[in-house]
Amino acid sequence: MAVVTVCGEPGCRADQAAKLAAQQLGFELVSEALLRQMMIEEFFHGCEEPSFPDRAYRPMLASIVAKLAVSHHFVVCGAGAESIVHRFPGAMRAMITAPLSFRVGTLMLDDRLERPAATDLLKRLDGSRREQRWKRLGRGIAAPHEFDLIVNAESMDSEHVAGLIAAAVEARGLREEGFLSATAEAQLQFQARLQLARHGITPSGRSALRRAAFQHPSEEIFANLLDFYRIPWEYEPRTFPLQWDADGRVLESFTPDFHLPEFDLYVELTTMKQAHVTRKNRKVKLLRAVHPHVNIQVFYQKDIQDLIFKHGLGERSIAV
Repeated sequence: MAVVTVCGEPGCRADQAAKLAAQQLGFELVSEALLRQMMIEEFFHGCEEPSFPDRAYRPMLASIVAKLAVSHHFVVCGAGAESIVHRFPGAMRAMITAPLSFRVGTLMLDDRLERPAATDLLKRLDGSRREQRWKRLGRGIAAPHEFDLIVNAESMDSEHVAGLIAAAVEARGLREEGFLSATAEAQLQFQARLQLARHGITPSGRSALRRAAFQHPSEEIFANLLDFYRIPWEYEPRTFPLQWDADGRVLESFTPDFHLPEFDLYVELTTMKQAHVTRKNRKVKLLRAVHPHVNIQVFYQKDIQDLIFKHGLGERSIAV
């Protein structure tokens, strides 16, 4: 797998360099515009003007990049992409920079502006870029150590910059790394989806189920995760009697948090104090004794990730 990220300061023509590098390498080009389009299609059902939290950008970007890395070598030109791929085995991160005077001159040529207007435009672009990075990534400026290659574009055109990037990719033999494994992608996707679930963001094609009035935030997070994996669920659909008096009146009952009808599995989340956990575990044990046909799994909030991977919810198969 070869994933090359290219970013640059305004006025450095990073998009042109990324396009030319992709052509020289024979890789796919993923522009910032294409990234936005893919995010809209994947997470917002094709809505033309979606509204999403800025802090959701990074996990959305991670999800898209991981999905592409399973079957493509590509160059991605998008702000913050370098912070996503640092754990990828076949990644290279390039940064294009140049002195202020050069960047002003580039804007004068590209936008046909006089120097004062180009200088003002560059100030606005620099400020907007820092603000956007701060909102999306928590930092206004990327640190030099986040890149494998930093190129000063002052003395070379975009084609030469692209040539340096392509040469670095070839020198490191990135295309021989192979594509991202399905296991690695699953791990990356889970991390991204867990973060997105906190914002209530799910992919297109999600199960169209009625939303519930949840008793605890962890229940809503879990429901969003199930939606993301397109697994149908029901919230507190059934109450099981556990003990009766001499006249047959129910003295004690138990209502599990979720039911997954595809697997006929009940799920109970436990995030309370230990005393309450003990009482709930007693009820679950009693439920299994009184209703042995009921398939139920109990787990803690910290165990959500392990449970999903263990039972293969992403692959729509489960065994308990």
